[in-house]
Amino acid sequence: MFANTSIFLVILAFCISAIVIWIAGIKLTIALDIMSKHFNFGEAVGGMVFLAIVTNLPEIAITGIAAYNGHIEIAISNILGGIAIQTVVLAVIDVFGVGKKSTLSFKASSIGLILEGVILCFILSLVIMGKQFKPSLTFFGASPIEWLIPCAWLFGIYIIYKNPAVKHISVIKTQAIKELKLKQNDEQRKTTKNKALNAIVIFVVCALLTLLAGLVLEISSEELAGRFQISSVLFGATILAAVTALPEITTGIESAKLKDYQMAVSDIIGGNAFLPVLLLFGSLIGGKSMIQNIDTIDIYLTSLSIILTSIFMIGLIIKSQKQWVIIGYDSLLVVVFYVIGIIGLIYIK
Repeated sequence: MFANTSIFLVILAFCISAIVIWIAGIKLTIALDIMSKHFNFGEAVGGMVFLAIVTNLPEIAITGIAAYNGHIEIAISNILGGIAIQTVVLAVIDVFGVGKKSTLSFKASSIGLILEGVILCFILSLVIMGKQFKPSLTFFGASPIEWLIPCAWLFGIYIIYKNPAVKHISVIKTQAIKELKLKQNDEQRKTTKNKALNAIVIFVVCALLTLLAGLVLEISSEELAGRFQISSVLFGATILAAVTALPEITTGIESAKLKDYQMAVSDIIGGNAFLPVLLLFGSLIGGKSMIQNIDTIDIYLTSLSIILTSIFMIGLIIKSQKQWVIIGYDSLLVVVFYVIGIIGLIYIK
């Protein structure tokens, strides 16, 4: 598609696709919020699954297109590199969403979020284990671990949102405060049928735009990586992963400013837990196991993601309000470890 195109036009196509994904991602989130209020699926398991899929539409598009075109390296690195960089987004939310008053980990701390982080680390550990199996061990083109990961993700959702044992008192308090604030304006805030229908139209249009932008983004990424002689794995894990994380940055900061801190954190950690599910999706489309084609860099980034997630989980447990300038110490450590980790890519075999 871009073989005989000037480098300027390839970069322009990449940038335009990134902007489309950013804006469409925000519109999708707003439309989904209206739809969830009207159809009342926001708190159900189906709603949580739907939300995870919607917020990761760019990654879904890139994975499907890359797997279909045989570019599984960039799809894998975008998934696993995306988890690492989206964990850093929590630090961005801490700075620009919470500010000097407190820390994100203090405001958002709950048993449910800690459990989400544990489940994410569990799924990422499965990814590392899956690489060690023999390539011949596959079922319908996917390895056993790729079939197990979606089961682990769904079971994790069941534990968090259906088991009363993980209902933290802060969640109840937050809900009570919201109900008091919205009681007088409840009638005005009810979503009308017309608004819901408009939201559905916007949702469908933005989803299609995201898929189209994902197609252009994947193809232009491969072309840029080739022309600048950058490994497609490295390009997908850094630049492409950063681009697809733009919607999460915007919606996360907005959620924090609205004092919905738990939602801001859950959107990132829950979305990260969903991303490895796309390995099965890509394997079924491409006809060969993605997890068994994971590169050394991908294993490295997966391990880095476990470290970054663990640091923030410790922050949620400690619940410290101490800051360095305007950033919590746990968020600062996440940024520092990520920068060290990216520098470490230079020294990987």
